[in-house]
Formats: sequence, C-alpha cells, structure tokens
Amino acid sequence: MKRKRRKQLKRRKVILVVIVVALIGMIWSIYELFSPFVSAELTASPNTNTEVSEELISSPNKNTAMHQEISQRYKIVIDAGHGGKDPGASGVSGNYERAYTLALSNKVFDLLQQEPMFEAYMTRTDDTFVDLDDRINFASDLDADAFVSIHGNTYTDPDVHGTETYYYAEDSSPFANEVHEHLVEAAGFKDRGVRKEGWKVLKESDNLAILLEVGFLTNQSDETNMINDSHQDRTAQGIVKGIKKYFADTEN
Repeated sequence: MKRKRRKQLKRRKVILVVIVVALIGMIWSIYELFSPFVSAELTASPNTNTEVSEELISSPNKNTAMHQEISQRYKIVIDAGHGGKDPGASGVSGNYERAYTLALSNKVFDLLQQEPMFEAYMTRTDDTFVDLDDRINFASDLDADAFVSIHGNTYTDPDVHGTETYYYAEDSSPFANEVHEHLVEAAGFKDRGVRKEGWKVLKESDNLAILLEVGFLTNQSDETNMINDSHQDRTAQGIVKGIKKYFADTEN
C-alpha cells in the first residue's frame, strides 16, 4: 500500500515538473514574439525624454529673457501742467491750459504704456491741483528715469508762436534736444529752440527733467491746432518717439 502511494507521488512530481517546464517554454516564446516591439519602444523613449528635457532647459532661457526685458524698462513720469485751481494760460478760444495739458498727457501716457521698454506714470489724471513739490517728489520717490512736464505757452503778443523745450541740469540737455526735435517735427510749429531755465520742476528734480511748451495758446493758429484731437495724436506720437529714441540710443 505504501509503495503504491510513493509511485503516485513520484508520478505527480514528474507531471508537475513537466507542467512547469511547459509554462517556462510558453513564457519564453511569448517574450521572443514581442521583444522587437518592446525594444523599439525602449529605444524611442530616450528621444522623447530628450525633447522634454530640451523644453525644460529652454524655459529658464525664456524666463530669463523676459526678466531681462522687464529689468530694462524705464520709468517715465508725465506731468500735465497746472490743474484745478491753477488753470494756466487762457487761450484765444477761452480754453484753459490745464485742459490741454491733461488731454495731451493722457495720449502720451497711453502710447508709452504700449512700449515694452517703458513704465509710464502721471502726476495727475484729472482736473485737480498738484503742488509743484508733490510733482517733484512723486518722480523722485519712483526713482524715475525721466520727468516730462507738458505745457501750452502764452505771451502778450498774439503773433508770437512756436515750440520751445526747457531743461536745467546739463545731463538733461541731450534728452531735451532729442525730444524737442521729434516734437517740432510732429507739431509742425516754428522751432523756437531748446533753452536752459531754472523752473522749479526742472531745477529741483533728481531725474532727467524737461519741460515742453508745445505751442502758444495765445496765438490763434497754434491754439487751433493744439486743441484739435488729431493734432494732439500726432504731437503725442512725436514726444514718445523722441523719448524712445533717446533711451534706445542710451542702451547702445
């Protein structure tokens, strides 16, 4: 009886070994069948990873370029002359300088905002009075790169006309000349030149500072153009062109 059981156990072991060998053979056959596809996929993987790696590597470059562009932006303060209780000059038409300077300053501001190299600021955005010291301090606190004050001129003789630009500090002279050149071309008025003058907003400024007298509101021809919306657009473009040219040349 015991011998019979041993034989049965031995037979079962043999059968089990045969089954295991057969399973190993089947698994090997399946591996051989699909190994070309697995190899191809594994071979392709490094290329895919390389593409991802290259993209990740290039991202810091893009971010660095963006940071460099932002770090090179120039702060420009646009100062709309007069305002509120200080109306400025009275034009031939009866309009006040404070309205003209604000309208033109808004246009200059909007154009500067469209330029990646500039951050634009305004000393006033409505018809309010801003003390001269506050205008100066505003630009100083910002550590602005330039302060541009916009005005309309006046004179007792109505025949006097044209464009003037003022500066005080010598390092503001090249900036004044550059902006003046483009302003005169855009406004189309008589070129009355660039002059040194100790106006408070120029003399006490810590920044590049200029004052633009675009034209004479007391001259009928000048004023008719100055209060015209299209003329203001062209004038604003000229001012921005001059500012941009100066700072672009400074970088080179």
